[in-house]
Amino acid sequence: MDTIEIRGESIRLGQLLKLHGIAEHGAMAKDMIADGEVSVNGEVETRRGATIRPGDRIEALGEVIEVTAEDG
Repeated sequence: MDTIEIRGESIRLGQLLKLHGIAEHGAMAKDMIADGEVSVNGEVETRRGATIRPGDRIEALGEVIEVTAEDG
């Protein structure tokens, strides 16, 4: 499992997939999400703009990402 730190209270799902490198660009993230290939906390998420917060667990393309808050 990978961990990714975010600044602030939240990030959008599409942005997180690009930030982590699972999606090379926004269109790829959009397609993955629309095709039901991404889950948040065990539930399939089809909204690219879904709000992701520290403590959430994202699964996509066989990878698992735990979201944490950046210290500071």
